[in-house]
Amino acid sequence: MARHLITSALPYINGVKHLGNLVGSMLPADVHGRYLRLRGHDVLLICATDDHGTPAELAAHDAGQPVDVYCTEQHAIQSELSDRWNLSWDYFGRSSSAQNEEITLRVYHALDKAGLLVDRDMTQIYSKADGRFLPDRYVIGTCPHCAFERARGDQCENCTRVLDPEQLINPRSAISGSTDLETRTTRHLFLQLDKLSDRLRDWITHQVDWPVLTTSIALKWLNEGLRERCITRDLNWGFSVPREGYENKVFYVWFDAPIEYIGSTKEWADAKPGREWESWWTGDAANDVQYTQFMGKDNVPFHTIMWPGIIIGTGDPWKQANYIKSYSWLTYYGGKFSTSQGRGIFMDQALELLPADYWRWYLMANAPETDDVDFTWEAFGAEVNKALADTLGNFVSRCLKLNERQNPGVEGSSLVPAAGEWTDEERRLAEELDVRIATFNRNMDEVQFRKAAAELYLIWQAGNVYFQNAEPWKLIKESPERAAVVMRTSVNLIRVFAALAQPFIPESAERILAALGSGGQSLWFDETTPMTTELVALSGGHSIATPAVLFPKVTDDQIKDWAGRFAGTAAV
Repeated sequence: MARHLITSALPYINGVKHLGNLVGSMLPADVHGRYLRLRGHDVLLICATDDHGTPAELAAHDAGQPVDVYCTEQHAIQSELSDRWNLSWDYFGRSSSAQNEEITLRVYHALDKAGLLVDRDMTQIYSKADGRFLPDRYVIGTCPHCAFERARGDQCENCTRVLDPEQLINPRSAISGSTDLETRTTRHLFLQLDKLSDRLRDWITHQVDWPVLTTSIALKWLNEGLRERCITRDLNWGFSVPREGYENKVFYVWFDAPIEYIGSTKEWADAKPGREWESWWTGDAANDVQYTQFMGKDNVPFHTIMWPGIIIGTGDPWKQANYIKSYSWLTYYGGKFSTSQGRGIFMDQALELLPADYWRWYLMANAPETDDVDFTWEAFGAEVNKALADTLGNFVSRCLKLNERQNPGVEGSSLVPAAGEWTDEERRLAEELDVRIATFNRNMDEVQFRKAAAELYLIWQAGNVYFQNAEPWKLIKESPERAAVVMRTSVNLIRVFAALAQPFIPESAERILAALGSGGQSLWFDETTPMTTELVALSGGHSIATPAVLFPKVTDDQIKDWAGRFAGTAAV
């Protein structure tokens, strides 16, 4: 048993997240955690809301609420949505927690002691209309690199370039929209990230197993040359800076937010006596921890440069990521999801239409692991109907309903038939499944979830082909003994199919396993569990139930309705 620490990029506190946010970090983190738990590993799966920074202040301003009240309400909403999506966090914390403040100050003092923090006078955008300095994200304008017209003052979401507000073309206030801006001098604290370049390059170039997307973004930053990075802001909401002259400033959200990975672990430990957090994060005790991070590609620079630089700069033995899994974008009919324009579908809306497992399957089977993926309702309907309704759901329904007719038990149940020896058909099926399950597990180990989902579909399909070719509904008349072998094998196939599906569609998999009397078990298959034993595991006389239809099909009328409803008011 190994120890695995898994973190998802922290969702911003402002508003319900769309499906692209979900598939870019939170959902794959959950799938990975579920898989590793089923393999018997010790897993700590951590996430939290990113409470600080301008998104929170802007959203609270728009909502007419104090920012702390707004963040508390929004955290509750996002936590409840996580539960409804069956995201199996061990802890879902808050970056504004007292634990995170404690560790943020610890990191700050270590960097200061190491001589890596310097005070600099800098010019910053000041809005006369708003009567305040505008932090980076409060300024929007045209990106000087790609001409994206709604680039933020800290980063362009389109080309992922990190920016300063002064670089934007035609800048304006994100609060009032005013273009009556000027630059004024203000003093801030800077991390001398440039002094850490060599150590960062050495760390990054030794990560040979990272995805190409992750490494290429990190090296692009390094090759362009690192600069000092400001770690404070002229804001009220955030952790206060314990430094003379900084009484009206707070730490920059991108300084304290990644520290919340540690802070949230401490929140988890503090929530229940007997738990400890330090062995996951620091010192020799953390050497045996495999740490995997999940994030969208826009977060890669901060997790491969800024955050590791902070850790390295402290000189303290904090745990670094062993593997950083980054994702490209999920787009919506070729454009961006937009809350303001009602364009695209968001986490709460999706669950009003269909159960979470429909969405979980589609998103992971089409995860943007290497390139952007475009969501369309037509593709969504085709995928879930093919895989869930026609392949897995249909197999479970056909097999168990036929077994009820052929081998009835008490009302609403049936019995696994007592059966004789296998034929070549069963032996070939077992051999094929052994190979495919090994490939599936390898893909899961390598965090290649799209490939894993494709292999799982082929595993389900192999069972359908076996069942269809054997025709047990005919065999019952011609050869009852042979029919019993086929039905026993098919019922056990359902058990295998559901067990392997648990990381992807946990609720449906549990329903199937419960119907077979295998619910609540930590059931998995690998090279130590050959199909020659697993396809006879449920033996003659074992009582099973027949669940209701698992996956009603998505209809053409539903697709047409949803495409119209979520099209938005204008193209992005």
